[in-house]
Order: sequence, then structure tokens, then C-alpha cells
Amino acid sequence: MKFVVDQQVEDIEMPENLKLNTFLQEFHSDCPHPECSFGFYGFAFGQSPFPVPKLIQEALVKNSDKGAYAPISGIPELRNAISKYNKHYFGMDVSAERIHVGPGTKELIFNLLEILHGTVILPTPAWLGYLPQIRFLKKNYHMLPTGSNKKISPNNLRRLALRLHDRQKILILNNPNNPTGLLYDKLELEEISDVCREQNITVISDEIYAQTTYDFSKFVSMGKIYPEGTFVTNGLSKSHAAGGYRLGYVVFPQHAIDLKTQFKKILATEYTAVSTPIQHAAVAGFQISKEMDEYFQVTRNIHQIMGEYTYQALSSIEGVKATKPDATFYLLADFNYYATDLQKAKIFTSQKLSESLIIHPYHTAIVGGDSLVLERTDFSARIAYVDYDGSKVYRNYLDNTPQTASEKEEFVKNNAPKVVAGIDMIIQFFENIKKTSFIDSQNKKNSLINTS
Repeated sequence: MKFVVDQQVEDIEMPENLKLNTFLQEFHSDCPHPECSFGFYGFAFGQSPFPVPKLIQEALVKNSDKGAYAPISGIPELRNAISKYNKHYFGMDVSAERIHVGPGTKELIFNLLEILHGTVILPTPAWLGYLPQIRFLKKNYHMLPTGSNKKISPNNLRRLALRLHDRQKILILNNPNNPTGLLYDKLELEEISDVCREQNITVISDEIYAQTTYDFSKFVSMGKIYPEGTFVTNGLSKSHAAGGYRLGYVVFPQHAIDLKTQFKKILATEYTAVSTPIQHAAVAGFQISKEMDEYFQVTRNIHQIMGEYTYQALSSIEGVKATKPDATFYLLADFNYYATDLQKAKIFTSQKLSESLIIHPYHTAIVGGDSLVLERTDFSARIAYVDYDGSKVYRNYLDNTPQTASEKEEFVKNNAPKVVAGIDMIIQFFENIKKTSFIDSQNKKNSLINTS
């Protein structure tokens, strides 16, 4: 029997990070070189490498007998815990009634896009998951390219909004940002919110990396700056290293009473409720405790050490520009200085650059610019610096916390050798590209001389 797939699904591609991860799992079995047996240097798949906090693990075991369906919007204990968590860490006084729990922020953002009418404004570069959702839902959308600082320009946002004639515009704001690792400060958010109020722009503020902000005192939620027009999404995945738990939440704007009823219909129709044992485990994760405070501080400190090393190492390559991360475990590296040399090597797109780096002898996985909603010919890439044993590194950090710049560099070399070696492979790749391009140019020049 032949099955016909809906064209709407046919037109959607698997998100590049998951597609690449599948390819990498099969990579070393297809590579004929003996050196391929070790696999690859993984800068592509962004996942916190640390262990799930013990408090959450223990709560999951304790509540494994909870087999009943949970309320659609989440169990009361969890929504209350999230309410207190937001007040304590983010200074947002939000009632539990404004909070809805879902199976990850990815699903909740999809749900919000389902119910919100209007044109979506997507700043670029962007996390690779937004655009497939927008296209799947057949939403009108416009890209908002960021400037050289890789942040939204309020003036450019205003100019774009003035061209859009929908009653409602929807801005997707990812702060801290994936793929750049950059953070919007309070003043920047206030300037963006001024435009949003003026132009009737609703904001979906994806703040899943909030707790990874290196200097946490600098993080400000858009929900605090623009409470009447912002949906804030957050969850366990990045801050608690619990992506596999698939639990996120959304804080609704003030006074969005009618909308909550519509949203609950969507949740009930699509997945009934989040796993009940997982919700009870999450209560422990969102409790205010010394144990969780230490976990957040240690993990963000390690992310910062790894990020600073990666930034410095990549920036030392001739012509390469990189964003210096304020948060997350990503940065954006711009390799466009080598565009001409890459083209001579028949590498014309960022996707081809990714493929060229993964083959022998480089074995290095990155996410190319076209996956980040940049032009296909933009040789930028997201670099995720988490290819190390998080449990071991966490223990080593507690046993011997590095203080000086040299101690931090040594910490990376001792604890994240694949990060170090992978960056060396990127350096080697571009050195070889430059050398091959030079030799090719010399050969052509000699050929012309000989012909004449």
C-alpha cells in the first residue's frame, strides 16, 4: 500500500541540529580510516553536559508511582514553585494562574504561534528551530537581520513593523541568544519594548538560557520590562541539564485572561498534560535552595571558562570574528574572511563548509549559517563548547577551582581535551584551505607565464 504524506509535512526539513546528530552517529562506521574510530569533535549539538541535579533525580524516583493524568496547565505544586522561582531569580511577581506547563519550551512556542494571529518577526541569526515551526503553521513572517553587533536594532524593528499591516505583529526574542551567546541588557530591552508598545508588537521571549548568564546580576527578563505584551518561556533543559525531561513553562502577559482559555484548548487537544512524575520532579528543581544555587553558579562558571577559551582560540585565527558570549554554551564564528579561498576549493555554501569539516582528517562538527537562518553563502557557524564529561568536570571544578587566567586555560586543556583538539582542527582546516588556495593561484600564474 502506498501512503501519501501531506505536502505541508513534506515541505518541512528536520531541524539541522537533530539531522546532523543522526549523521554523526553513523559517521565513524562509514569512514574507512582507522583514525575515524574515535568519532568526531562535537561543536554541533548543544546540550548541557552536566548531571541532572540530585534533588530532581530523587524526586523523580519518589514520585514514579504518580500515574494519574495531571491538570492540563500543570500540577498546582509545580506552578506555585515556578511562580516563586520567577520572583526569586528574575524579580517577576507572576501568579501561578499565569503559568502553563508544557513538554519543553519548543512545544510551547509552537503552541503560542498556533493561537496568536499575525506576522512573525524573526531576528537573524536565529536558533534553528523557530523557522520550521513558522513554516509548518503557514504563518506570514519577515526576517529582521541584526547588525554587526548581532543584536536587534530598535530603529530597524520600527521600520519593519511600519511596513506590516497585520493587526498584530509577533517578535521572537531569544535572550540570552542562541547561536551568539549574547545578552540583551536592561536598556536594550527597554528600547525594544518602546517600539513594541508603539507598534502593537507581541513578544515571545525565549529565555531558556537565563540561568546560564555568566554574570547573573545582568540578566533581565523581557517579562519584567514589557509585562503586558510578553510571553516568557523557560524550563529545565539548559539550566538544569534536563533536556530529556521535556518540561518547560510559559508565563502569560498580564490580563491575558481570554487567551488562557484558548491556550488550554490547544494543550488539551495536542498532549493532554505533561508526564505527572516529571512534573513532581520539576518541583524540586524550581525550589529555592542552597544546593540549586551552587549548581547554577558552578555550571555557569564552567560554561564561562569554556566560552572564554573558545572565543580567544577562534579569534586568534587570522580574519575570524567571533561573538564573545555573555551566557549559554554557544558562540557565533564568522569565517567569511576565507570566502574566496573556500570558493576556490568548491565550497560555496555554509552547509558544504560543515560537510568539509566533518570528513577525514578534520572530524569536526559545526552548525553552518544557513541552518541559523543566514544566507546560504554566509560562512558563519555556531560553535557549542560542551564536548566534555560534565560530571567529571563539575567535580574537578569543586576540588580545584581555577582563579587566574592561566589556571582557567589549564583547566580547559585538562578537562575538555576534545574542545581544545577540535579548535586545533578548525585552525588546521583553514590553514590548509589558505595554503591550497595560494598554491592554486601560483600554478595558474605560472601557467599563464608559460603560455605567454
